[in-house]
Amino acid sequence: MDGEPDPGEIVWAWVPYEDDPSQGKDRPVLLLDTAGPTDGDGWVGLMLSSQDHDRDAEDEARHGRHWMDVGTGGWDSQGRPSEVRLDRLIHLRLDDVRREGAALDETIFRDVVEAWRGLSR
Repeated sequence: MDGEPDPGEIVWAWVPYEDDPSQGKDRPVLLLDTAGPTDGDGWVGLMLSSQDHDRDAEDEARHGRHWMDVGTGGWDSQGRPSEVRLDRLIHLRLDDVRREGAALDETIFRDVVEAWRGLSR
C-alpha cells in the first residue's frame, strides 16, 4: 500500500442503506476501480459484511442479493470472516474513502472481479 487507494484494497466508508439512502452504516468496501469523469471522480466498489449469508443463500438470491466469501483480514478488528456483496455496486467520492482497511489477497480479488462480472452480464 502506497498511501493512495488501489483496486483490491478494502477501505472504510459510509454506505447508504438501499431502502433508505438518507441513512446508512460505516462499513468496509472492496475497491474495484476508479470512477470515470462521467460518474464523478471517485471509486466504485463492493460492500463487505461479517454476517454469514451462506445459511440463507436461497432467500438472499431470491431477493437478488449475491454474496461471496473472502475470508478474514485486517479490515475487521475482530478477525471475523467476511463476505462481499456482488450485486450492489457502491459509488464513493474520493473524500469518502478512508484508509483503515487492508489489501485483499490478489487471487481472491481476481475471483471476486470475475464473479462480479459474471453476475452483471
